[in-house]
Amino acid sequence: MIAPEPPTSEHAGATRNHAARRWLPLALLVLGTALFFAFDLDRYISFAKLRAHHQDLMAFVTAHYVKALLIYAGIYVLFVAFSLPGAVWLTIVGGLLFGAMAAAIVTVLAATIGACLLFLAAKSSLGEYLHAHAGPWLGKVERGFAENQWSYMLMMRLIPAIPFFIANLIPAFLGVALHVFAITTLIGIIPATAIFATIGAGLGSVLESNEMLSWHSLLTMEIRLALMGLAVLAALPILVKYWRRRRGRNA
Repeated sequence: MIAPEPPTSEHAGATRNHAARRWLPLALLVLGTALFFAFDLDRYISFAKLRAHHQDLMAFVTAHYVKALLIYAGIYVLFVAFSLPGAVWLTIVGGLLFGAMAAAIVTVLAATIGACLLFLAAKSSLGEYLHAHAGPWLGKVERGFAENQWSYMLMMRLIPAIPFFIANLIPAFLGVALHVFAITTLIGIIPATAIFATIGAGLGSVLESNEMLSWHSLLTMEIRLALMGLAVLAALPILVKYWRRRRGRNA
């Protein structure tokens, strides 16, 4: 019996390079998140800071509208890609600075791009690792998810209780195709984005007054119920299919 040849140094080097390329995107995302908190940039995500700089921001937007819109879009992409806290706050700021329509359109596009970057980073690193080490159970979960992946994806985007970054990571581990992820993200985030951009568009007079602002006052029960209702609509195909299967077994 001929013994297998030991791996050559070239082969070992290629394996190491592949591993480095696989983990590099995720490493960059972790580094970016760490730097964000290391420099205390999260302290700017507050209504107090927004009130303090409201007039300066509006003056900049008036003088450099397109430039300001591009800067906003770039910042939003980074916030979503690095899973930084404050995306909803940014959406409200966008509505305040650019108006509800422009802010909603740019935010949806920027958020989708950022989500796709995070999705690809997670899929190329952790996704490959999980598929190599998780065993057959992951394949079963993937097949179950794939049967209704469009509905599942839309439902995750519409349910307010599911953090946005969680809805970006789970599909990366369950074999969702990039085009399915991108389309369902683009469509699924439109309602909430439009709501928060509209809230921001009407925030100017509140900032100029001494009225207190809080997330609780903005995220009213009506808004939460509206988003939950949309999530239920997205889940209907799954529920109908489940009901038909049960009726078929009992027939």
